Amino acid sequence: MFGTVFDIVFNGFDPLVATGLLAASFAGSFVTVAFGIGGGVLLLAVMASLMPPAALIPVHGVVQLGSNLFRALLLRAHVHWPPVAVFVAGSVVGVAVGGVVAINLPPAVVQIGIGGFVIYSVLSSPPVWLSRQGLVIGALSSFLSMFFGATGVFVANFVKSLNLPRQTHVATHATLMTCQHLLKIVTFGVLGFAFGPWVLFILAMIGAGFLGTVIGRRVLISMSDTGFRQALNVILVLLSIRLIFTGIAQLWVGA
Repeated sequence: MFGTVFDIVFNGFDPLVATGLLAASFAGSFVTVAFGIGGGVLLLAVMASLMPPAALIPVHGVVQLGSNLFRALLLRAHVHWPPVAVFVAGSVVGVAVGGVVAINLPPAVVQIGIGGFVIYSVLSSPPVWLSRQGLVIGALSSFLSMFFGATGVFVANFVKSLNLPRQTHVATHATLMTCQHLLKIVTFGVLGFAFGPWVLFILAMIGAGFLGTVIGRRVLISMSDTGFRQALNVILVLLSIRLIFTGIAQLWVGA
């Protein structure tokens, strides 16, 4: 009986695999709320090695929607609202174009490009224009999200350019990503992806992510603004290096 229920909830995954996915969801939410970024890429990397490729980006999007929504709600008093509307407007354009593009962008090229941009932004002062281009960032990151999945590092650099306090940074980033993932999910649904068989699994992953959010929030509150900024920069660089080397490795194998 228990085995049957487990198979239904986790869509036939081996118990060890299911445990690993739940742990990744918890860790991803903890890392993101504690340090501002990184959890989406972490979760995507784990899911990519354990899940069917066709379901990876849509399911990851729903799990990330739940995680970011809980994070935004927990920190709603700190959200910096001015850039949200233009970012959402850009995101509508981005997911619409990404959903109808016939030729899939090479993931390796996308990874290298995002990684290079993020490292440039960390090592130099964020360009002034970036804080005024929520429409462009929303459109571009949402377009890339349809192919790459986790563009939180890209959006984080836009939020970083606003020079917000740590809790406001995390709350605003979570709000922007919630809007982006929601639009992406609607687009995948229109394109015909069947979310039904994955509903219970998604709910379990969101539940694990919620626990990570609650615990990570305690770490966030105890950090200083200086410590937060340093931790954010280190995580951004490490994730970007990983993205670049992964992209180069894929291009090398495919050559």
